[in-house]
Amino acid sequence: MSSESISRSINIVHPVTLSHGKNAEVWDIDGKRYIDFVGGIGVLNLGHCHPRIVEAIREQATRLTHYAFNAAPHVPYLDFMDRLAAFIPVDYPVSGMLTNSGAEAAENALKIVRGATGRTAVIAFDGAFHGRTLATLNLNGKVAPYKQKVGVLPGPVYHLPFPSEDNGVTCAEALKAMDRLFSVEIDVDDVACFIVEPVQGEAGFLAMDVEFAQALRRLCDEKNILLIADEIQSGFGRTGQRFAFSRLGIEPDLILLGKSIAGGVPLGAVVGRKSLLDTLPKGGLGGTYSGNPIACAAALATLDEMSDANLQAWGTQQEEAIVSRYQSWRASKTSPFLGRLTGVGAMRGIELAHADGTPAPAQLTQLLALAREAGLLLMPSGKSRHIIRLLAPLTTEANVLEEGLDILEACLKKLA
Repeated sequence: MSSESISRSINIVHPVTLSHGKNAEVWDIDGKRYIDFVGGIGVLNLGHCHPRIVEAIREQATRLTHYAFNAAPHVPYLDFMDRLAAFIPVDYPVSGMLTNSGAEAAENALKIVRGATGRTAVIAFDGAFHGRTLATLNLNGKVAPYKQKVGVLPGPVYHLPFPSEDNGVTCAEALKAMDRLFSVEIDVDDVACFIVEPVQGEAGFLAMDVEFAQALRRLCDEKNILLIADEIQSGFGRTGQRFAFSRLGIEPDLILLGKSIAGGVPLGAVVGRKSLLDTLPKGGLGGTYSGNPIACAAALATLDEMSDANLQAWGTQQEEAIVSRYQSWRASKTSPFLGRLTGVGAMRGIELAHADGTPAPAQLTQLLALAREAGLLLMPSGKSRHIIRLLAPLTTEANVLEEGLDILEACLKKLA
């Protein structure tokens, strides 16, 4: 088994080859077991090989494996879109389209915005991550490694500081930067949309300031600017609610979905106000594989599991376990490199930092290797790659979660 055919431009965090998994556990080709706190980078909120999802995939594979929806509609697409529209917690009529990924959802959202507003300028935020396609690269609030060596990107796109208690940027500072942007860089009346992650993922699980989010919603209403919420990583229960925008007390105009939408099968979506989704001419939206029947069947099974009661119970259990353990580590001074705890619900990051508060990326690199050797897979994040990103399945058994936290604690003690 060789990796010579794989592009060297793909960065592999863990040099192991996995063979199978079950819920929050995976095994490599040598039979070694790992507790999985990566979850496919937020894809597996219901864990590996959830029985209900596996059965839905098997059953659908005997009926219809593929049909391009824009050629002829099929039942799984229609059924899932009806269920998804009802699952989105907003007061307006919801319409949408299915895509193959979150990045494709973002690309189509930009098309929808242009068609609805006649404007092209987009405002995103420092630290943002919205995908790896050419247009979404420009939205990302970070250059390395995503924007390096790719030349001129589609625009115009502007960036603002992301206000969060988790990074120390206040609502007032972000609003001041916005005022400067509109007085120096671009006329507010030329802005088509803002795009924001309610909880930034790649940046290290930074939760947006509630006051700023509500001020942003008011500005968008006053200036006829559309507001896009990227819920690709924060959605489908990761924060203990269906979607993270609910904690901000706002309703976005468009919502980007992906990752845990279909239990590990590639699927994404852009949903929102029906009036917006209907602005482009017929044929303006679509795709050959978008809304594949097997992916839709997996997504329907996923929604079957995501009752509000389940989401709250899963989110509370993980949040309490992580917060309690983190607080005990702080109290006992488990590691001199233990920094802040970021995020909300079960979407949590643990910062590694030096005594003066500066990031400690070398220690995080060391921690990844130590944890992997001990049987725990972790994922880095943060501008300096210094924040542990905790993305264990929401369905992780309590004893497995505690075992993983035990390993993390033991490895934190070894950092030097």
